Amino acid sequence: MPFINVKIIKGVFDSDQKQQIVRTLTDALVSIEGENMRGVTWCVVEEVASGDWGIGGQPLTTTDVKALAAGVGVG
Repeated sequence: MPFINVKIIKGVFDSDQKQQIVRTLTDALVSIEGENMRGVTWCVVEEVASGDWGIGGQPLTTTDVKALAAGVGVG
C-alpha cells in the first residue's frame, strides 16, 4: 500500500492547507498507480517543532518559512 509521509514545520500551514496537501498528493499518486489504489493510499502530514528542522546547518523556524513564502530572504 502506498504511504506518503509529509513533514512540515509546525504553524506554517493551517488545517485547510494540510487537508489540501493530503488530497493533492493522493490525487498525484493515484494518477500514476490507478484509481483502484485510492482507498489504500495513505498520506500522513507530520509537524516538526519550529527550530527543530535545519538546512545547511541552520535551524529554520516557522517565521523563517513564512518569510520565504512571502519572498523575503532568510539568514
